Amino acid sequence: MNKNYLSISELSITLDLVDPVNKKPKNHVLRYWEKEFIQIRPKMINGRRYYSKEQVEILRLIKFLLKNKGLTVNGVKSILNNKKNKLDDYNSDSLIRDYYKRSLKDKTKNILKRLKELKKYGKKNTRQSKNGS
Repeated sequence: MNKNYLSISELSITLDLVDPVNKKPKNHVLRYWEKEFIQIRPKMINGRRYYSKEQVEILRLIKFLLKNKGLTVNGVKSILNNKKNKLDDYNSDSLIRDYYKRSLKDKTKNILKRLKELKKYGKKNTRQSKNGS
């Protein structure tokens, strides 16, 4: 399958929706969110679900709002559907900002981790070439 799409199991692992005991993906959570949120409509191929990058990003936002910010399903629906009254505008905008802020922090940590690995790998190669010469 094209890497522009993730299977339901790949997505569960990507979103860290994995049972801590048996290490199996919690695909049922994604299927439940599919039923609740109209924004999530995976492509069905031979009875298997495949999620686009846009849907993955929406699911990351849904997970963040539900699990990290403690919103209810109806609260998240309200934010995603932009059916909010003026009093809620500030709060929901700040929640989405928090999500993007956290997302950027996670991406930055991942980049820094990879850079450290590259530096470490590069140092090993230079030592080997000096000792071997």
